[in-house]
Amino acid sequence: MAERMAPITLTDAAVERVKTLLAGRGKPSLGIRIGVSTKGCSGLTYTLEFADEKGPMDELVESGGITVLIDPKATMFILGTEMDFVEEKMQNGFVFRNPNEKGRCGCGESFHI
Repeated sequence: MAERMAPITLTDAAVERVKTLLAGRGKPSLGIRIGVSTKGCSGLTYTLEFADEKGPMDELVESGGITVLIDPKATMFILGTEMDFVEEKMQNGFVFRNPNEKGRCGCGESFHI
């Protein structure tokens, strides 16, 4: 039987940044939760938050020693996505490379499938 592909993968840079954020939180965390919400001119935006416990329907992904929980409402929107962390002169932050995206708004805040 073929192994099921994780709905999201994290680059080494993303793993290291998440580890830094978790260490600096000031209290123990299970990991992070990734979701999507309705926002912006294209319709959807990615959400990230600290996760203290696994929800009953959350999908769990282990990557580089961190736990990533995926909100069940987000799973179908992020299948095959790679999460990266980039640092550039004018900005830094998490970047999602989602093969399912059909377009993004001009400012890059939101996307549509």
